Amino acid sequence: MNIESLIEKAREQRSSDVHLVQGLPPKCRVDGSIQNLEEDRLDKEQCLRFAHELAGEDFPQLEQAGEVDLARTIAGVRCRINVFRQQGAYSAAIRLLNDHIPPLEELGLPPVAQEFCSYNQGLVLITGETGSGKSTTLASLLDRINHTKPVHILTLEDPVEYIYTPDQSLINQREIGRDTMSFAAGLRAALREDPDVILVGEMRDLDTIQTALTAAETGHLVFGTVHTNSAADSIDRIVDVFPAERQQQIRLQLSMTLKAVLSQQLLPKASGSGRVLACEVMKTDDAIRNLIREGKTPQIQNAIQTGGAIGNILMDRALQNLYRSGSITRETMEQAMHAPPSPAQGMGAAPLGARPRGFTR
Repeated sequence: MNIESLIEKAREQRSSDVHLVQGLPPKCRVDGSIQNLEEDRLDKEQCLRFAHELAGEDFPQLEQAGEVDLARTIAGVRCRINVFRQQGAYSAAIRLLNDHIPPLEELGLPPVAQEFCSYNQGLVLITGETGSGKSTTLASLLDRINHTKPVHILTLEDPVEYIYTPDQSLINQREIGRDTMSFAAGLRAALREDPDVILVGEMRDLDTIQTALTAAETGHLVFGTVHTNSAADSIDRIVDVFPAERQQQIRLQLSMTLKAVLSQQLLPKASGSGRVLACEVMKTDDAIRNLIREGKTPQIQNAIQTGGAIGNILMDRALQNLYRSGSITRETMEQAMHAPPSPAQGMGAAPLGARPRGFTR
């Protein structure tokens, strides 16, 4: 048993992740569920060998810190890897990435998402829980810009996942811990590196968020990710990072710079094979900008609901549409909704037939 054969087998089974843990068989995640990849259990020595193979030159850092993040190609498959120590042994979680950057049309994104690529400045947030496809969506958006606009794209990633082939754009990809010390440090430096488009792999601390807002204010198009499940939650998460005395200023900045929020979930298809993407979209208009500025985020949901003409859609409405098209089951819809319908409301039967294209894992 070696790491190359495990990755090859996982790819054949359409797995999104591989897990290696002492005392258990190698596991994989298919359509969101964990299952055995092999039957033989891993012992401590095998896990140590895998840790050496996966971490490579970063093994000393793994020994010292207890975990290491990296990305590399194994058996022809680009992988995002986290190796970590637990109970005196090494474990690994390996995310299998697409062999190519999928075009926007293949992802099942709402058509309005293509507009994000045409923006010249401002902040666009892609949000969702871990494993919801945020990295794939961002890569697809940036690659569309790469093929259509002569601009300088600068990414800050932890680690670098998708590798872009420059076309019309100039592209620099910087990895946290290897090319720059942190998102905040890399973002501050980016303002002196003449970028037009900046990708911030994760907006999670005050310095990073403040610098991203400044970059968006000063004529850059900034894409970032936040681990939230709705547009309103994303705004609250960003504002709440700051001390109370600064929050009104941040709301004002956010109201002026935020262009759109796309929140997404990956859900099992009704057919039982593969997953489909559900998206909430919030493009800012005057009404939403006022609500952000005044701190009335609970009212944003109603503003999204009435903004269908500009492409806005609530997550619950997107889920209902997927159910009605036969893409997901009612049970899946209700589990994913923020406010599931009562039995008295009814949804009608989901028709059989063609289902929209989406993520395969």
